[in-house]
Amino acid sequence: MPNLHCTTILLVTRGLDPVGTGRQIELVAAGLQAAGWDIHVALTTRGGSLAERLAAAGCSVHRVGRRPVVDPAVAGALAALVARLRPAVVTAWGRSQIATMPAVRLVAPAVRLVGWLARPAGGGLVVAGLRRLDRVVAASLGAAESCRRFGVAVGRIEHIAPGIAPPSGRGLSRGAIAAALGLDPARQWTLCVAPLEADTRLERLVWAMDQLGVVRKDLQHVLVGAGPMHARVHRRARVHEVAERLVVVPHCGLLPELFGQVRLVWQSGTVALGGAVLDAMAADVPVVAVASDAARQLIVDGETGWIAPPLPESEFPRRAFKILEEESQAARMAAAGAARAAACFPAAASVAAHVALHERLAG
Repeated sequence: MPNLHCTTILLVTRGLDPVGTGRQIELVAAGLQAAGWDIHVALTTRGGSLAERLAAAGCSVHRVGRRPVVDPAVAGALAALVARLRPAVVTAWGRSQIATMPAVRLVAPAVRLVGWLARPAGGGLVVAGLRRLDRVVAASLGAAESCRRFGVAVGRIEHIAPGIAPPSGRGLSRGAIAAALGLDPARQWTLCVAPLEADTRLERLVWAMDQLGVVRKDLQHVLVGAGPMHARVHRRARVHEVAERLVVVPHCGLLPELFGQVRLVWQSGTVALGGAVLDAMAADVPVVAVASDAARQLIVDGETGWIAPPLPESEFPRRAFKILEEESQAARMAAAGAARAAACFPAAASVAAHVALHERLAG
């Protein structure tokens, strides 16, 4: 049970949508609430529907950053919030949040600090943050290995696999979703969720859209993400003449509904949990991803989806084409993906491990 002297846990996150990392936060927050904790959430950037969903679920939400990226002022604002709330545990979700933990440690040396990491660590500020944590939750073996490489003691690393449950939307029709996002309901849709950053290799995605467009004129593609590569993505889309078929939105609160309408979820680069890959598997949507730590963790190649090698680049659209063209294969992979999500990444087991860790640290 929670420490009787302090029942508060502070979750630190970017502004996200309820897929990928955002979905993990949503599930863990609900589990911690059910265990009796008072959950507060600090948002380090603007955007996303996760904050509203958590507030509606009874969490207290605090905005410590209002820019699209985590800027230096966020660390000071977060430290001030921690000094005021005096939580038993602060959990930083992702690398940019872990980088703010040294400032928190300065104002609250006794608070227990946890960092959740789903991508290999990198960068001086992130490494400095990792070394001030009481525990690092590594969502993948690759993330755990990177922590060891940067000097985090093995005893401070906990491997907790992500958990997932089928998404629950509001029952919106395809026409309503199309109207909200500017899509053509008569076309077939694909989906990618990724920050518009260099690691996500979105030039691969745009090129793959171009290649598919040669043989499939009925496709429209949704890319959900924000970041410094926004202008470059649009420029590449114009160069490859796919701008008319590509809809880019920084955030999308309709993602739980959108899963029921897309033919394919794909990922071109390195993104925590593959962006929407795990969520898609739970929603019976076939997936294709370029090889990465997340792709290898989530997908059984050729069985629950396809993992494309980085080279030759033609393999990425070729595997996507197989799913789009062969309905029986798409259905078989979707069913296998859903079965793997339920068997290997159950939400209950993942949430229970997170709750047990927080209670152990605060006990």
